[in-house]
Amino acid sequence: MKPLDHLEHLDKHLVDELAQVARETVRDELREQTRKQRRKAALYAASGALALYAGAALALAVGLALALGLPDWAAALITAAILGVAAYVLRGMARPSASPPGPAHAAGMTPGQESTTAPGTGVPGGVPPVPPAPPAAGPVAGAAGGPAPGVVPPRPTDEPDVPPRGA
Repeated sequence: MKPLDHLEHLDKHLVDELAQVARETVRDELREQTRKQRRKAALYAASGALALYAGAALALAVGLALALGLPDWAAALITAAILGVAAYVLRGMARPSASPPGPAHAAGMTPGQESTTAPGTGVPGGVPPVPPAPPAAGPVAGAAGGPAPGVVPPRPTDEPDVPPRGA
């Protein structure tokens, strides 16, 4: 028997004990975080419910104010139309754009719109075509070994080493 064989058992016991303590610590931390998040979610839900009731009271007030000079059905119809327009505008503000701005966007065309050829130019919409890839950047005669003016070198493909925010 080697003199260090009895320490192997102690090392294994110590590793198991440290793993158990680490698990309990992580479990307690996660429990604390979820408790805070549950409380925050409940407060947001209560806030949303109260905002819904406040909006309903405001709609009722608008309807009653309109009902002073109009028939009740017309006041209700106008109030519903106002709420519908407000909902449509808010939905439009919340939606992300359909596609990122590209050459069609720069030419004033909406995505999916047919391009028209400007008379005598043979170029759609009067805008010159955009090449599919940037030209190869190389040294230009007369320049000090740099790329040609107006040529943007390609971006590196790997991400920079930035530490995460909480670290």
